[in-house]
Amino acid sequence: MNGCSPKSPLLAVENLRIAFRLEGRLSVPVRGVSFAIPENARVALVGESGCGKSLTALALGGLVDRAEITGRLVGSPRLAYVFQNPMQSLNPVLRVGRQIAEGLHPPLRGAALDARLDALLASVDLPAGTARKYPCELSGGQQQRVMIAMALAQEPDLLIADEPTTALDVTTQRDVLDLIARIADARKMSVLFITHNLGLVARYAAFVHVMYAGEIVERGPVPDVLVHPRHPYTQGLLAAVPRLDAPKDAPLADIPGTVPPPWAWPSGCAFHPRCPQARPDCATSSEPCAAARRSNGKRP
Repeated sequence: MNGCSPKSPLLAVENLRIAFRLEGRLSVPVRGVSFAIPENARVALVGESGCGKSLTALALGGLVDRAEITGRLVGSPRLAYVFQNPMQSLNPVLRVGRQIAEGLHPPLRGAALDARLDALLASVDLPAGTARKYPCELSGGQQQRVMIAMALAQEPDLLIADEPTTALDVTTQRDVLDLIARIADARKMSVLFITHNLGLVARYAAFVHVMYAGEIVERGPVPDVLVHPRHPYTQGLLAAVPRLDAPKDAPLADIPGTVPPPWAWPSGCAFHPRCPQARPDCATSSEPCAAARRSNGKRP
């Protein structure tokens, strides 16, 4: 398995496969995924909606029900999650302090609890008194900071941030991501970013895994992958990023088609039906990408 570091990883995922049987039909949204997360590192898992990245992240914490799961996790770090929509994750009828307190082990009471809540909320730049508020009294960015505080209450070794800025405006997105990065550095905590935003990857991650159709098709240090992408899918994702220096009337690039359903993955390289570089051998090759192999003689 290709790793991120010569050191022993904090968590290694080996040949993860997730399958569901739905109405007699076998659906395999994640198939043979392997990657490693080093200690005190920021790693990104990137791909379009439907590629299996969020399901992979949920499986790391045992949060996938009614599935046939095979593979192996090496390492047992404490995990915590920050999900993409805090307005749906927070309970609207409970004060946020009570919700954060549920993650404290051992549980605290009285003055000790108040002091711990104030410290957690201060660590995410929320003012004193926030613990007594309901979610509806907070902005979207403040709600996501509460979710981060809730995750930190568990003293995690690995924070899994699954599209943590989806429902936020651009300025708040950057504030939240800067906060996560700052906390990760201060606590020497690893972060796994689940995203389709390559701008986020470029700024906040050191290592990236590109996922398509339930498989990782390219991986490497962020500068290498973003500057010299080898797989046509990665090239397509980068081409679709809007450029500030592009002419105003320039059409936006896109990748034709959509990710196929997990019960009907194509044979050979799964990307070949959408790939502008596809040739007949791409539909039959057992290699991850015949087009990338032709371009530089290397596998992604």
